[in-house]
Amino acid sequence: MTWKLADAKNRLSELVNKTLSEGPQTINRSGDEVVVISKSEYLKLKAEGPSFTEFLMHNPSLEGADLSRTSAPMRKV
Repeated sequence: MTWKLADAKNRLSELVNKTLSEGPQTINRSGDEVVVISKSEYLKLKAEGPSFTEFLMHNPSLEGADLSRTSAPMRKV
């Protein structure tokens, strides 16, 4: 549901209840929008994944991949 900012301010309890029961709620202020979500939804979105180094270390092996450079001349810039 999309709320006008004034309505969201005046009916904050209802906004919170709808967020918890129905899911994310949008608040609109002069064309700008924000989304209100529950803490559990926020934690799912924020969940940390592996660091960049861990990601690279645990990717499939590149063994057998042809990583040699081409002998073609460089392109003109």
